Amino acid sequence: MTAPEQAAVLADPGEHRGGTGTARFVLKKLLEAVISVLLVIVLFFFLFRMLPGDPVAAMTRDRVTSPQQIAELREKMGVDKPVFVQFGTYFWNLLHGDLGESRLLNNGRPVADMIGERLWPTILLVGSATLLAVLLGLWLGIRAAWRRDSVFDRTQTGIALTLWSVPQFWLGLMLLVVTNGLFPSRGMHSPDAAPDFLSQTLDVLHHLVLPCVTLLAVFYAQYMLIMRSSLLGEMNADYLTTARAKGLRDDLVRRRHAVPNALLPTTTLVFMQFGMVVSGAVTVEAVFSWPGLGQLTYDALHGPDLPVLQGVFTVLASAVVLMNLLAELLYRVLDPRVRTS
Repeated sequence: MTAPEQAAVLADPGEHRGGTGTARFVLKKLLEAVISVLLVIVLFFFLFRMLPGDPVAAMTRDRVTSPQQIAELREKMGVDKPVFVQFGTYFWNLLHGDLGESRLLNNGRPVADMIGERLWPTILLVGSATLLAVLLGLWLGIRAAWRRDSVFDRTQTGIALTLWSVPQFWLGLMLLVVTNGLFPSRGMHSPDAAPDFLSQTLDVLHHLVLPCVTLLAVFYAQYMLIMRSSLLGEMNADYLTTARAKGLRDDLVRRRHAVPNALLPTTTLVFMQFGMVVSGAVTVEAVFSWPGLGQLTYDALHGPDLPVLQGVFTVLASAVVLMNLLAELLYRVLDPRVRTS
């Protein structure tokens, strides 16, 4: 270290240690994320090999196939080799961005292309539901906490606890029964919709209502309860008492002081849960035949189409790990108290 650098460290050692600590923290979390993804890849590969059903038998079902043809198919699919050899080939191809090819849903089509087509419908569904759930959950959580033990608080808390405990697929089925054909129950597009942009957009939004409301009803409850709990923890803080003693109005105390501090755990929860919502949309997409990753997973399970299952679950697990990583990094930025050297 040069003399000027030593002087800078001596002048402000805390800042130097803080910068080094932040770099170590980021590198540590990146390494943990990479290890988590690798473990997920290994786990899913061997777990899917334990699924009942033979992909070759599924491909040749209801077809007259000779033993030689079956042997050729097994060799082509690579399932005739020992499982560790299969994993080595799969992992090497994965490092080069090759997720394999579908064997049943679209025979010989790259899995990466299939996932790419289904990714955006899932992002549209999950993104819309998450945005609305965050806005509604935070608003209700703030009002419920600030009116603690009121009728509004008890009512909203009871509703949130009930919805949080309801299975998503069951709630989706109940919405189908209650709406009774008011909204489309299958797919993302109507075959008779006009080809212009406005008509297509309105058609997609019309199909989006039921699956979006299903996810919204379950996940807004979590944000509401977390925000309420976090704000209640700030209610008796000394800085709020000081703010009130200075003559600030109650709504200003809430908006300027209590809510910003209570938002910290909720903000990180949004990132952490976003990856979980993506993976949790599988059952909702299956109920409403929404053409996303969830529906693709549901279809692939019937085979089983192992390359598709491995590819989808690798993407979903990577999304969860990535969002958890962003949440941890964001929390360190938002809350100075966790910035340790």
